[in-house]
Amino acid sequence: MDHYDLVIIGTGSGNSLVTPDFDDKRVAVIESGLFGGTCLNVGCIPTKMFVYAAEVAATIRSASTYGVDAHVDGVRWRDIRDRVFGRIDPISDGGRRYRLESDHTDAYLGRARFVDAHTLEVALNDGGTATVSGDQIVVATGSHPVVPEQVALAGVPFHTSDTVMRIDELPERMVIIGGGYIATEFAHVFSSLGVEVTLVVRGEHFLRHLDGEVSRRFTEVATDSWDVRLRTQVTSLTTAGADRVDVALTDDSVVKDALLLVCTGRAASVDDLDLPAAGVAQHADGRIVVDEHGRTSVPGIWSLGDVSSDYQLKHVANHEARVVAHNLVHPDDLRSYEEAFVPEAVFTHPQIAAVGATQEELDAAGVPYRVKVQEYADVAYGWAMEDRTGFCKVLASPEGRLLGVHIMGHEASIVIQPAIQAMNAGWTAQETATRQMWIHPALTEVLENALLGV
Repeated sequence: MDHYDLVIIGTGSGNSLVTPDFDDKRVAVIESGLFGGTCLNVGCIPTKMFVYAAEVAATIRSASTYGVDAHVDGVRWRDIRDRVFGRIDPISDGGRRYRLESDHTDAYLGRARFVDAHTLEVALNDGGTATVSGDQIVVATGSHPVVPEQVALAGVPFHTSDTVMRIDELPERMVIIGGGYIATEFAHVFSSLGVEVTLVVRGEHFLRHLDGEVSRRFTEVATDSWDVRLRTQVTSLTTAGADRVDVALTDDSVVKDALLLVCTGRAASVDDLDLPAAGVAQHADGRIVVDEHGRTSVPGIWSLGDVSSDYQLKHVANHEARVVAHNLVHPDDLRSYEEAFVPEAVFTHPQIAAVGATQEELDAAGVPYRVKVQEYADVAYGWAMEDRTGFCKVLASPEGRLLGVHIMGHEASIVIQPAIQAMNAGWTAQETATRQMWIHPALTEVLENALLGV
């Protein structure tokens, strides 16, 4: 059995823990799949590369609005796909080779499970096994798609976000089960590239975790853009071809010969770690319990990212990795996760971004607030775009402290950034609006005017 100063399970954000502080120490990295984690291989980066292609197609189709005659002649799906993974796969492969060839890290390609608090058994991908121990162990195994039992047991072909981006041909039609951010992003991608998309949503709105006004207004836009079945569920699934399914729904309709995409959430990847063998505490949903420093219930075992965090966001995982990297080598000077204002974005159409509390959360907590909604249509750049749906919503305390900002519209993920900075700096709405100049007539004026209004 090989012993290490540090053992890292997972090569997403966990891979960045191998800092120069460990140059003279023994480090083991354990990975069963692609190096680079969810974000690089099946999440943030490839999806946004597909989103950009979708935005190009959607922009061309809307050109006549501005007096420009244009049309999409065709979509070369394989070229789009290969551009994405031709960029990503070499990065993942390079990360794998680097760890395998490194002088001061050993890479174990396989799945780890705890034997005790400091020992791991690794079922190697080549069929063998290895046993390693570590003074410190970091669990950073991320998350995986959740597949409802109804789909898993139906025996029909289906895809998740882990697989759908690598299909060989665009289907004529697609059924997406789910109403969250993954479902709405893929609906935008595939519909913009010419696929007939049907979304099956159990609830009354999309993106229900967001501010209610955002959720409601986006649902209106989505319903105008796609074949949306709200308050609907799947009743049966029947194989219709090699990669196609007939989907029967509770509204008594059947979508025939469709590619089935399941977007019903992601769960912490802990099932085969045997965390109880190490004594590591878990939440009811399986996530690992950590304190503000990244420590689990067992001394010497740490965790970060989707496997333990409240947020399935790469920027959160990266932040937590920086904190844990410091804490691993500075036990007397521990840093804490700073997650008071965690921003998020949904790269659908229109784009959505948010930071801070929703109006519903403030109401439930009895927190007094002021609210201002500024329409994209009422600022100059909104006029230029002929925008009719975008808006910025600012929530602030009666004294002006920023409590939440929610934006739906063009480049929302960029427009919101000054609000994120202001909330972390403790600036009031008035200070944020007046202590800096806002470029006129840039789209950020929608945020400036909302701040002034509140």
